[in-house]
Amino acid sequence: MTIRPLFTTPLYQADLGDAAPVTALVHALGILAKDDRAGIKWSRDHGYKGYTSYASLNDLPQRDPDIAALVKLIDRHVARFADLAGMEIHKKLRCDSLWVNVMQPGASHSGHIHPHSVVSGTFYVAIPDGAGAISFEDPRLPMLMNAPLRRDDADESQQSFVTIRPQPGMLLLWESWLRHAVLPHQGKGQRLSISFNYA
Repeated sequence: MTIRPLFTTPLYQADLGDAAPVTALVHALGILAKDDRAGIKWSRDHGYKGYTSYASLNDLPQRDPDIAALVKLIDRHVARFADLAGMEIHKKLRCDSLWVNVMQPGASHSGHIHPHSVVSGTFYVAIPDGAGAISFEDPRLPMLMNAPLRRDDADESQQSFVTIRPQPGMLLLWESWLRHAVLPHQGKGQRLSISFNYA
């Protein structure tokens, strides 16, 4: 008898450690959160607890050399992830959107996907104790009619939701169709991250 794990969903995790300019990025995100009036207004109008440049700035790598350096570093990881995931890519994947997230205590992101892109991800800059984890949802969930719940001790590959506790310097990459959410930030201080899409 054989059990074959079909239709796996890859999640790429890397610790960029000293390769990423984390200290400089903390400073850069702080400046953006104070100076980006359009992003501050959008965040306030949409009930975002904190600040995001999601709807206001689309040229962050051109504005900040540390963000540009981070994108170059991420480019290599995205290419490796695409190869490991067996993607047949005819043109080099390029970062076509990038935004910063400054989450205050109580902030969260409901479940969502990233349409019109191939690979999405997040780089974690500063993560206080109790900061919101990221949760990934089994893409088969809407079709699991009468499926029993999974035991707590079941393998991660058999769970309906997998939660990752981010750490500073951590890079996560996933295919953009994979539904994910950020759980409520229950710590003190700001949860800083940079999210992006590659198309």
